[in-house]
Amino acid sequence: MTLDAPDLAHSRWQRWSTDMHIVVTEPPSLRRARFEVDAELDAVERAASRFRPDSEVMALATSDGRPTRISETLAVLLEAALTAARETDGDVDPTVGAAVVALEGDGRAALSTITPACWSMVALDGRVVTVPPGVLLDLGATAKAVAADRCADRVHQVTGSGVLINLGGDIATAGPAPDGGWQVLVHDVDGDPDSAVALPSGTALATSSTLRRTWRCNGAVLHHILDPRTGRSADPLWRTVSVAAQTCWAANTVSTAAIVRGWAALTWIAALGMSARLVDSECVEHTIGTWPRTAAEARR
Repeated sequence: MTLDAPDLAHSRWQRWSTDMHIVVTEPPSLRRARFEVDAELDAVERAASRFRPDSEVMALATSDGRPTRISETLAVLLEAALTAARETDGDVDPTVGAAVVALEGDGRAALSTITPACWSMVALDGRVVTVPPGVLLDLGATAKAVAADRCADRVHQVTGSGVLINLGGDIATAGPAPDGGWQVLVHDVDGDPDSAVALPSGTALATSSTLRRTWRCNGAVLHHILDPRTGRSADPLWRTVSVAAQTCWAANTVSTAAIVRGWAALTWIAALGMSARLVDSECVEHTIGTWPRTAAEARR
């Protein structure tokens, strides 16, 4: 969440079962900024929501492997998801939709009936995509982060104002930042440690968590970040992982993959030259790079 400042204008609301927050440096632009954000989120939802039966993603689930022309918005979101899969060696995989649905229900046994899939089986050529039969795409791991980037850029282009967009922990900025940078408090749940950082103009921050979206299945506590190799919730070694980068998509790709990688994430993120903060299952903080002094100086 961002720290309030009297010379900034804020709007907070709920959407996609999460908290949304927009901050602008030019208060008169807030109403237009909120309009532009809602328009962008509407487009993303029509393209990629698993919870809308009329979305493009749901239509692709019944395409039977036929090449299908898709909207520009979905093409951008899918390209981002496939790139994330490629750059994380499949730790972030958009073809896990059926496994997510099975895990969200009461049937772990249903996992055995799911068509095996892999991101490399999805073919995207411009705005034409071919999805293997039986595969349900789930772009949730990257779409919200891409939406944050697109919303921030869109608001700045339309209004000229500096802007920070926070979509449930996926934070993107554009345009001039306030003096001292965008002040952000990184904190997930009560009782966990927090960390304050200042984001320079045009930088982003993403936090992935095993605490927020949880449910019980056959007596076990599960969360929404899956290990694509098992089709089950990743081992919750990390309570939260926060990563700073030039785009929210890049930050979110690494923070999500870090949950899947467990302890190996520490050396992996360091090798990428990025700045991050990881809180383990014992609430011990592990920091990488320049965090928290100048967290967003890391580039990717």
